[in-house]
Amino acid sequence: TMLVLDEAYGELGPASALPPLDISRPNVIRMRTFSKAYGLAGIRCGYALAERLVISDFEKIRNHYGVSRMAQIAGVEALADQAYLEAVVARVAAGRRRIADIAEQNGLKPLASATNFLTIDCGHDGAFALKVLQGLLSRDVFIRKPVAPGLDRCIRVSVGLDHELDIFAEELPGALAA
Repeated sequence: TMLVLDEAYGELGPASALPPLDISRPNVIRMRTFSKAYGLAGIRCGYALAERLVISDFEKIRNHYGVSRMAQIAGVEALADQAYLEAVVARVAAGRRRIADIAEQNGLKPLASATNFLTIDCGHDGAFALKVLQGLLSRDVFIRKPVAPGLDRCIRVSVGLDHELDIFAEELPGALAA
């Protein structure tokens, strides 16, 4: 039995979110991507962390044409530039805090997040959250609605640039009142 951990958002969480690799557990594979914190979604490149024998077994069946040489180089260079990653992680954390503040100022409840987006509980029910989403869309503010069970009364707001969050802050009250 193999346990595969999806750590796509791992770099965006607290340091404790990514514990050291435990080599005494050869049945664990940790999957990561350059799509989130590194901002390289377009290269479609990720990597796995696992015990050496597990990785060598995967090498036997891996599609050797799945990742371009340019994407591989970009991934290696991204790993080497930890200062950039730290700056991005700090900007994303600040953006999450800003979205949480905007939500609270409008009587909504932000949910804890270690990602590049924040889920906001709109209260009421799914129909109300959908109304908020549609109200923001009609104001040219693109957000999403989570599809996970139990989150139908929520909206999902991605961390954006400061001026984009200014627009969200300006337009949310009108969407809530509509």
